Amino acid sequence: MIEAMFKRVAGLDVHLSNIVVTTLVEQEDGKLQETTREFRTFAKDLDILARWLKEEKVELAVMESTGIYWKKPYSTLEDHGIKTFVVNARHVKQVPGRKTDVKDSQWLASLARFGLLKASFIPEKVLRELRILSRYRKKLTGMLASEKNRIHKVLVEAGIRLNEVVADVNSLSAQDIIAKLIEGEISEDLTKYLRGRARDKKHLLEDAIAVKLGSYHRFTLRMIREHIKHLEKELAMIDGEIYKGIEPYDEQWKLLQTIPGINTIAAALIIIEIGVDMQRFGSREQFCSWAGMCPGNNESAGHKKSGKTRKGNKMIRAILCESAHAAAKTNSQFKTKYRGLVVRKGCKRAIVAIGHKMLRVIHCVLTKRKPYSDPTISYELLVTHKNAARWMRSLKKFGYLPQYSPAV
Repeated sequence: MIEAMFKRVAGLDVHLSNIVVTTLVEQEDGKLQETTREFRTFAKDLDILARWLKEEKVELAVMESTGIYWKKPYSTLEDHGIKTFVVNARHVKQVPGRKTDVKDSQWLASLARFGLLKASFIPEKVLRELRILSRYRKKLTGMLASEKNRIHKVLVEAGIRLNEVVADVNSLSAQDIIAKLIEGEISEDLTKYLRGRARDKKHLLEDAIAVKLGSYHRFTLRMIREHIKHLEKELAMIDGEIYKGIEPYDEQWKLLQTIPGINTIAAALIIIEIGVDMQRFGSREQFCSWAGMCPGNNESAGHKKSGKTRKGNKMIRAILCESAHAAAKTNSQFKTKYRGLVVRKGCKRAIVAIGHKMLRVIHCVLTKRKPYSDPTISYELLVTHKNAARWMRSLKKFGYLPQYSPAV
């Protein structure tokens, strides 16, 4: 017989408008006292719920991660000092038992009583609040990319092939040329706005913009450009708030920036998603499995089946894939690994593999509290190469090396 780990537990079945709560309290004679109550999800009702659980001396409260509905109840119970687990609904379904003829709250309480549920990772309150900004930032970033793509679509529709001259329609050269096209100027020599390698294609510019933009095209482009400026301003404000909120984790934030491919905003977003305490995840393998960045483990009778990555944290996956693209272009171990994988696996799988490797490095950096050191680079050789000439001059100056006079 399985021995109960908790004598006083509560299961919460959370919905949009109400919460059904079942408490299981073990009496002195070993009998269970079961109580079920229903609460609304208004703030005052959540406070009543928390006070009732404290009166019942509940040792552990358990709820499923249902959309975003669990967030406010969890925060309220946390403020009242009640130990609360948010569990994955998939894990609950995998536990065999009677799920069809009992209430969800009663079933959660029963599983919690015997310690059959594992708590999901929930970051600290300040990081949970910063996630509101990071999620909104992701939405604005998508809108910004969509608007920039819209500029290219409008130009192509009008018959302007600016992409034949510049590699990126959103580059400085292209933006200056588009601004002049919106003003209706095509006779002016626009080659002076070309920068870098685009100057080699001056002869193509006249043919690329030979078509005059119509009034509706100019109006649409003008509106899109104004919207882009507005979105960029909002993103800058959001980044400022994120940097301000991440100040308590300044040490870890700076350590993450030592990893190739991870810039200031990426480091801040990573901390918001995973926190700074790696002991919560266990080993590096468990950490990568939680994030959904490692290959799937599906083997039966000695035959390996699909190695597709499992579902995990979508935000951390997106951040790592973006950082992996940047890391693959740096002089580091990530570049070497990417070149070795892209031929056999293709670009997308290679990027996920680089993201997996970066996540293992992140776990190591945050655990040891030491900056990243690339194993393929001799930092001693780099320092010597940089300072050798100055060291030699100093050694000669102070007499550690003999002074040779030219032969007569």
